[in-house]
Amino acid sequence: MTSRKTMKSAFESMMFVWGEPLDVKVAAEVFNVEWKEAYACFQELRKEYEEEGRGIEIREIDKKFQFCTRLENNEYIERLCTPSREKRLSQSALEVLAIIAYKQPVTKSEIESIRGIKCDRVIEGLTKKGLIAEVGRSGGIGRPILYGTTNEFLSHFGFKDLGDLPDIEDIGEAVQREEETELLDFQQIALEYSEA
Repeated sequence: MTSRKTMKSAFESMMFVWGEPLDVKVAAEVFNVEWKEAYACFQELRKEYEEEGRGIEIREIDKKFQFCTRLENNEYIERLCTPSREKRLSQSALEVLAIIAYKQPVTKSEIESIRGIKCDRVIEGLTKKGLIAEVGRSGGIGRPILYGTTNEFLSHFGFKDLGDLPDIEDIGEAVQREEETELLDFQQIALEYSEA
C-alpha cells in the first residue's frame, strides 16, 4: 500500500505537469484508491502549503486541484513579467550599425575610416546584442574580419529582410517626420554615412 507521504508527493508532481486543474478522480485512479482518500491527501497538501506561507498555493475548483501563485505576490510577478524597455542604442552604435547595414560585408578598418574614429567597443557591444556578426574574412592583407547585420537586427528595426532597408532618398523623407524613434535615428545616420 502506498504511503500518504508518497501519494502527496506524487500529487504535487502531477499538478505541476498537468497544467489544468487535476481531477481528484483521475488522481485516485492513478493510485487505485477511493476518490475520498485522494481528496483527503489533496486537502492535507493544500493546508501544508497554506500554513507554510509558500509562494505557491493549491486551489480547489469543483473537486479539482491546481497550483496558483499567492495573491500577495502579484506585484512582484508583474514586475518580473513586464518587459523593461530595452536601452536605446547610443549615437555611435547607430552610426556603426548604419555603416554595416549599407556597406556589408565590411571590415572594422573600413568602418573606422568612414567614421574617423576607433570603434572596437561599439562593434563588441553590437555583437553582444546580436545585431551584427562576423560573416567571414576579407581577402586583404591580414585577412581582417568582415561584419554584417543579423536577423536580430532585422527584427529590432522591423525589417523583413535587407531589401526592406530604406533607399537613401526615402530616408530623408522619413527623417523629416517628427517621430523620435530609434529607427528614424538609424535612418538619419544611414543617410549621412551612405555616401562615404
